[in-house]
Amino acid sequence: MGKLILVAVGGNALIRAGQKGTAQEQFENAVETAQVIVRLIKAGHRVVLTHGNGPQVGAMLTRTELAAAHAYRLPVDCCVAATQGEIGYVLQYAMWQAMQQEGLKVPVVSLITQVLVDATDPAFKKPTKPIGPFYTREVAERYRDLNEWVIVEDSSRGYRRVVASPEPREIIELEAIRACVDRGLVVLAGGGGGIPVFNDHDLSKGVEAVVDKDHTSAILASQLHADLLVISTDVERVCLNYKKSSQRMLESMTVSDCKKYLAEGQFPPGSMGPKIHAAMVFVARGGTEAIITNHEHLLDAVHGRGGTHILPDPEN
Repeated sequence: MGKLILVAVGGNALIRAGQKGTAQEQFENAVETAQVIVRLIKAGHRVVLTHGNGPQVGAMLTRTELAAAHAYRLPVDCCVAATQGEIGYVLQYAMWQAMQQEGLKVPVVSLITQVLVDATDPAFKKPTKPIGPFYTREVAERYRDLNEWVIVEDSSRGYRRVVASPEPREIIELEAIRACVDRGLVVLAGGGGGIPVFNDHDLSKGVEAVVDKDHTSAILASQLHADLLVISTDVERVCLNYKKSSQRMLESMTVSDCKKYLAEGQFPPGSMGPKIHAAMVFVARGGTEAIITNHEHLLDAVHGRGGTHILPDPEN
């Protein structure tokens, strides 16, 4: 019997290193991801997709600033929502084409997804997530004073806005996602970590924050009772001592191993750390296993022949 697999696709999967990120490049890159997902479906598995949006939301914020004299600015939450639609379309189109080649007719749907965050989350007191374009000092200070932005300096590239990255607490559209999965649809949800919202009934403004895509993916996979959480990144396997002469690829880790390596600083917060944390959350909540790998080895990894597998601690 096939498994229910949640695949978390990184935003950089559609815009590769060295690319400009044109729409054409993103469509072409989406084909590779779509072909892998379609093979999973053909093998009898059900699939839910989440995706990152870092490059795309940065580009959208740049557009809104450049066009500010001619059109209304889009706040961060609206930019997240817009990129959910944009990336969802690109992936849906690629999967539709790939399915036709394989003789499949499985419906694919993208759902605009909100995630509940806590207004008292400590992240709101210390914003750390860079978004949008780089500014000169003069422009950055003007935006800081005008819009109450938090600005940080990048010594080599200028000044940049940072926003909070609170922990996701609840997937607002969970039941809609579940209904689609139960009917056999392939669902794209939680794009960019989801649109952060407060349950405060204040409709006058959204939440100026971004949520980590991998953390949201872990919660969604857990709440859907997925058999597998697969986090697609740019390396085949998680490595210890990454990019050092003593680098070593890991075939598997237990939750205790993950905690140990995180404490040792093996997995930095800005790269592999959130993925390891998400894998731990999913397994700790009852998930059978989580896998971290790249799209080239995703199919083999699901069948136990690649990737890094994060497993529960053995029972004593």
